[in-house]
Amino acid sequence: MSTTAATAGNPRRVMMTPAARRVLAAAARLFYERGIHAVGVDLIAAEAGVTKKTLYDRFGSKEQIVVEYLADRDERWRTFLAEHLDAAPPEPAEQVLAVFDASRAWAAEHSPKGCSMVNAHAEISDPAHPAHPVITGQKQWMLALFTRLASGVDPEGADALARALMLLHEGALVAHGLGIFPDAIAHAREQARALLA
Repeated sequence: MSTTAATAGNPRRVMMTPAARRVLAAAARLFYERGIHAVGVDLIAAEAGVTKKTLYDRFGSKEQIVVEYLADRDERWRTFLAEHLDAAPPEPAEQVLAVFDASRAWAAEHSPKGCSMVNAHAEISDPAHPAHPVITGQKQWMLALFTRLASGVDPEGADALARALMLLHEGALVAHGLGIFPDAIAHAREQARALLA
């Protein structure tokens, strides 16, 4: 099995063959729709049109498929967000609001059941699981982004502002996924705007 080596903060990754991409696509859909623990390798293999042997040859374990699923979503989210930030006005406050705009668009297109990282953490809370650093790393990256953006708004209070923005953002993702009230992310954006004023 070809893999990329793990480094501090970065999980080991699998080199993607066409069969591995089919497995990942099937696993991603099933994990998000049904939950990670509810989906077994037999179902993933059947949905991907591969044998279990092929699945294990490519990934080695279900845990590695979970790593690939979450890392792939994180990479796609970061690209999606970068495009939104690039298109937004350069002022720091506008950049912060663009994060909420990107999350709202992403949720509408890719995440009707809420944040895949939050959902995965509900099932994978053991730091020894190889996917755990992917989950926590994505949230640490988001906090670092909010901190960088907040420093342009309030250099002295950037850490506190970033944490408040992060809480608004993550709370909105959870409320969206649970369907607590309509358009939770837009509501959080307006609360963020008030914090930035």
